Amino acid sequence: MKTNVAFAKSLLLVASFGLVLPMLAKPPAKPAAAKQEETAKTDEPEPTIPGRVINRANGTFLSLTIENNALKLAFYDAKKKPMAADVARANAHWNPKNKKNEERRVLNSGGDGMTLVSAPINPPYNFILYLNLLSENGDAVESFVVNYNQAGE
Repeated sequence: MKTNVAFAKSLLLVASFGLVLPMLAKPPAKPAAAKQEETAKTDEPEPTIPGRVINRANGTFLSLTIENNALKLAFYDAKKKPMAADVARANAHWNPKNKKNEERRVLNSGGDGMTLVSAPINPPYNFILYLNLLSENGDAVESFVVNYNQAGE
């Protein structure tokens, strides 16, 4: 009877080594090209877009900021790199907290072909902005609603 217990213990010991040894084994080495691609991906950080980021249906992005008391709309491609504006102008309207009436602004080209800029607006910069992007002939291309709060930047 004692031999059976010793035999069972030795079987358990062999089985436990069979489970532990594969865990200790190293995974197969990756080819050098795969390692270079992996380090290249990790070396380049993802670009950040300033202001309120608006995702567009075509996979690109818009950035809404207020600079020099004016609304500024910048355009970014799918890789979050600046690109040329693909619309002619934009209309923006909102209800300011310190006034009864609605404020409206037209955003026209900022001169660089990459941004649309409005005439100056008055603080406080805490409002819900309704934004319409317009084509060259005045047709609405896209519309967005942006909750703008300067304290959130």
